[in-house]
Amino acid sequence: MSSSGFASQNGAGGSYTNGPSQNPVGVYPSAQGLMAPPLPGYMNSLPTKGPPPTGPGFSSRNQPSPVAPPASPGLRAPPQASSTPPPISSYSQHPPQPSGWSGVTSAPLAPPAAPGLRAPPQASATPPPISSYSQHPPPPSGWSGVTSAPPTAPGLGAPPQASATPPPINSYSQHPPPPSGWSGVTSAPVAPPAAPGLRAPPVGNHVSGGTSTPPVFQNTMQPPAALQHAALYPAPPPQMTRPMGSSYPSLQPAYHSPPAPPQLHPQPVSQLSPSLAALSLQSQPPEALRVVNLLQERRLLPPGPVTPPTPCLPQDLQKLNCCPEVFRCTLTSIPQTQALLNKAKLPLGLLLHPFKDLSQLPVVTSSNIVRCRSCRTYINPFVTFVDARRWKCNLCHRVNDVPEEFMYNPVSRSYGAPHKRPEVQNATIEFIAPSEYMLRPPQPAVYLFVLDVSHNAVETGYLEVVCQSLLDNLDSLPGDTRTKIGFITFDSTIHFYNLQEGLSQPQMLIVSDIDDVFIPTPDSLLVNLSECKELVQDLLASLPQMFSRTMETQSGLGPALQAAFKLLSPTGGRMSVFQTQLPTVGIGALRPREEPSQKPSQKAAPKEVQHLNPATDFYKKLALDCSGHHVAVDLFLLSAQYCDLSSLGCISRYSAGSVYYYPSYHKQHSPAQTERFQKDLKRYLTRKIGFEAVMRIRCTKGLSIHTFHGNFFVRSTDLLSLANVNPDAGFAVQMSIEENLLDLQMVSFQAALLYTSSKGERRIRVHTLCLPVVNSLTDIFAGADVQAITALLASMAVDRCVSASLGDARDALINAAIDTLASYRASVLSIQQPGLLAPACLRLFPLYILALLKHKAFRTSAGSRLDERLFCMCQLKSQPLLYLMLMIHPSLYRVDDLSDEGALNISERTIPQPRALQLSVEQLSRDGAFLMDCGTVLYLWVGRSCSPVFLTQVLGVESYTALPLLMNQLPELDTAESSRLRALIDWLRERRPFHPVLHVIRDESPLKAELLQNLIEDLSESALSYYEFLLHLQQQICK
Repeated sequence: MSSSGFASQNGAGGSYTNGPSQNPVGVYPSAQGLMAPPLPGYMNSLPTKGPPPTGPGFSSRNQPSPVAPPASPGLRAPPQASSTPPPISSYSQHPPQPSGWSGVTSAPLAPPAAPGLRAPPQASATPPPISSYSQHPPPPSGWSGVTSAPPTAPGLGAPPQASATPPPINSYSQHPPPPSGWSGVTSAPVAPPAAPGLRAPPVGNHVSGGTSTPPVFQNTMQPPAALQHAALYPAPPPQMTRPMGSSYPSLQPAYHSPPAPPQLHPQPVSQLSPSLAALSLQSQPPEALRVVNLLQERRLLPPGPVTPPTPCLPQDLQKLNCCPEVFRCTLTSIPQTQALLNKAKLPLGLLLHPFKDLSQLPVVTSSNIVRCRSCRTYINPFVTFVDARRWKCNLCHRVNDVPEEFMYNPVSRSYGAPHKRPEVQNATIEFIAPSEYMLRPPQPAVYLFVLDVSHNAVETGYLEVVCQSLLDNLDSLPGDTRTKIGFITFDSTIHFYNLQEGLSQPQMLIVSDIDDVFIPTPDSLLVNLSECKELVQDLLASLPQMFSRTMETQSGLGPALQAAFKLLSPTGGRMSVFQTQLPTVGIGALRPREEPSQKPSQKAAPKEVQHLNPATDFYKKLALDCSGHHVAVDLFLLSAQYCDLSSLGCISRYSAGSVYYYPSYHKQHSPAQTERFQKDLKRYLTRKIGFEAVMRIRCTKGLSIHTFHGNFFVRSTDLLSLANVNPDAGFAVQMSIEENLLDLQMVSFQAALLYTSSKGERRIRVHTLCLPVVNSLTDIFAGADVQAITALLASMAVDRCVSASLGDARDALINAAIDTLASYRASVLSIQQPGLLAPACLRLFPLYILALLKHKAFRTSAGSRLDERLFCMCQLKSQPLLYLMLMIHPSLYRVDDLSDEGALNISERTIPQPRALQLSVEQLSRDGAFLMDCGTVLYLWVGRSCSPVFLTQVLGVESYTALPLLMNQLPELDTAESSRLRALIDWLRERRPFHPVLHVIRDESPLKAELLQNLIEDLSESALSYYEFLLHLQQQICK
């Protein structure tokens, strides 16, 4: 990874080159898949050191349209001996290894073998793997495996012969993990001491959480003389007789290398010798590897949320690992080689939510942030302390010096225990950056609002909602005394507003020449909010009436964006654009492109969807200019007409902004949309924000990143430019294995986000994730994260739609499920059985793939509006996983019989926890009421024969016929039934940043069709039923 830090990348005035467009998943032959090279298209693509290797995932195999009955199950031949040898048995007969065994040798490492081939063991190269039940006596308890020098500690036995590569550790071996004294450090040269003059005063530390005032730990004095380092750690003798890699008997256990993570799961029984097969069958496999016949076990949903798998790491490391809601990988067990990953047919990628709102976040103030001198990795819980003065980087493995001030812990006010510092005890931490991380003074918070005031916009009534929300939340805008604000309105001309201090009322300045936009008074259009607050309030109160009688129907969005960019470019900031129609005049004008088959009145389903690519590159080019000047553009689209979101969305996509879409918005005619818009706008105005941000993702040597997904601009191979960063934005990356990881037990990933807070502080938020390395397909499948895999495939399918076609993307999703289950059947299952088999950890994978096929982004049914489809694609690319999965696979609950059994108690509230039901009409009964949570919308369906108690005690009506066709609020009744349901709905809403609208519907309601479309397991015009889909998968796998 790049060794350069953030300091050289941040600030204005640099050169910003535009790379190829982002992340399409092109049409590749079936031999290529997830790791195929990206094509130009949807988002910024990432130039890499070399073409990414072919890998698992999307292939372009054509799928037959009809679904035939399942073929008779076939048996797949075992792997050929010449391609990949069978994995080593996990229940071999050797005794456990001694507690001091290290497995580290000083002999030079042999070059790795070709992928997929492993040479037979030789006496001088690699000793045969050690099994678990051997008849040989165990080696002495202190045996180290180090051969560079005779052991010095008493009790060490004679080491074995030197080997080039330590033997692999088998899964589920019977020997215990090495104790804390195990070192595992190779004899790498020690890094030279840091250059003089780099030492800084001792650091301070404080921890912030929630809204409470954090305790501040500020180091204002030198450590006592009795605690000086020389007294505790005398200098080593000139010549060391202890070989590298052995333990330090006199040091604390924390200074040794962490123990090797235990391997995960037993190998397939088919790989065992006949004499040991019966012995292995006595051991129960873990739940993740339990074989599930999907055609027989239909009720696969867990009663509650799907939990991510836990990486198989030592307990002390697992406690320190990053929260999966912030940072998670599609595979919690990383394959040793790309060939092994290709064989598994599973995608390897990361999903990040880097700026997520956290209740507790350690914040460290330091003038010297400790980083690796080679790869610039921030010190983290997964580094290794070679001794009290040196630490080994967990990404590039370089040994670094521990700075003197890092020896002092300001939290405990103790000296000499650097492993107890907050930086080494928290996988997520935030640093207040010193001046070396700035190329200019931190910018103030700057907000510019660009408002459509054409006749169509005024008719929707949105302007009143925006102005009132701003008036209500003006004091809650993130910022300090330097905060600036400005306004631009536009129709066929551009209107600026002079808000300079001293004026009695705001002044409107009109620029009618939209072909050559200029700024009339640059110094008085962006004003200090605290100094000019009264003028701002006067303008917001008068704006709705100012244009109430306008008859101007034209929209010059392009020139208005150019003017806003010129106004913001000197400082950077956030541009909030509100648009209600297709731009018609000036640069960036667009024409309607929606095909008749994409309109709601059309009954025939389209074969292919056209116009998913932008009609002009004006908005993308302007977005890249905005990104270079730290300006992000957030787009609010409120329209019942086609607005060409594929073109307009580029302004937000490449400037790290957000897109909000409210179809058929009208303040009076669509109260549900109005409620959602008001709630979303309040969250948007008051949430925290980071300005002039960049994010770099690093990974252990041998791994590489080749594609990013999200809203950003790729500035270099691993650096994302984020003009603004908000707590509701998610990102994803695809990865490949460039070099074999044969010598590693663990790998790490680190995401570092450098940003300017709204208070003007330069901060760095760092997240670090550690995962084990495995050498068997069994372990890879056992660690598969089905939700993360689904989310990554969804982003890749969006790119495939743009670069190829919707049909090709749908085929690729189906092929992903076929390839994964076929690989599991052929390479992992020990006994071939009839049926469609999957490991328990992937039992929901076919269901999620079917859910994607029926999602608005990928469905082929008639009446799908083009802008709605494109907005759903934007969400799949930019939503964090936590919120995305509900949009893919909604949750269904029966709520007419809620009880307090199993309920949550939060802040003296009782939250019922009903069981999640299968998404099938079979689950709906006429005598019940059911709540469907689709992420952005909630449906409460009431059956015709629903209990009168529920109707009166919850809905406040006497009978089913008295229930209105359109109902968006539950009455607040003083009954236990009403309190339970309202508590459940409020709790569901609180867990996400956007506001899901509630629709109470009955059989005659027009929204019933939308509810039925979300019943994924039933047959629809766009895809098969779940059972038919399983039969189709089985037929393809057994060909």
